[in-house]
Amino acid sequence: FRSAERFAQLYTQVAGRAGRAGKQGEVVLQTHHPEHPLLQTLLYKGYDAFAEQALAERRMMQLPPWTSHVIVRAEDHNNQHAPLFLQQLRNLILSSPLADDKLWVLGPVPALAPKRGGRWRWQILLQHPSRVRLQHIISGTLALINTIPDSRKVKWVLDVDPIEG
Repeated sequence: FRSAERFAQLYTQVAGRAGRAGKQGEVVLQTHHPEHPLLQTLLYKGYDAFAEQALAERRMMQLPPWTSHVIVRAEDHNNQHAPLFLQQLRNLILSSPLADDKLWVLGPVPALAPKRGGRWRWQILLQHPSRVRLQHIISGTLALINTIPDSRKVKWVLDVDPIEG
């Protein structure tokens, strides 16, 4: 969900550097979707209007900063223990007395690069509108994570407020 914002920042930077010695430059933009509303806003109303519109879309889609995210990543050598561990972790989280109907858990799903360095990578995403509540859910789950049989067969890590999904 951050790709449009990255593009807007890059476009603004490139446009600011176009031209030499006081001469106005030209930026050529090639796209399959010239009609995209965010692109139109950026080109004709500027970066501030673009940022406002992007934030409004994030709010509507319940994305940060209106929700908080945690990604739990797990990896193994045989592509069996990591997805099983994450499924068991998901079940543990959802059965927690701290979990409520505002908690959203996606996965386990393969990571964007599913195999790296001979290890298979999987992940789950946790989303909640309350950062504090999400932290309590994670803290309560971490206290019980060693009860998951596959927890010692995988390498796992928590990513709070992940930049890359």
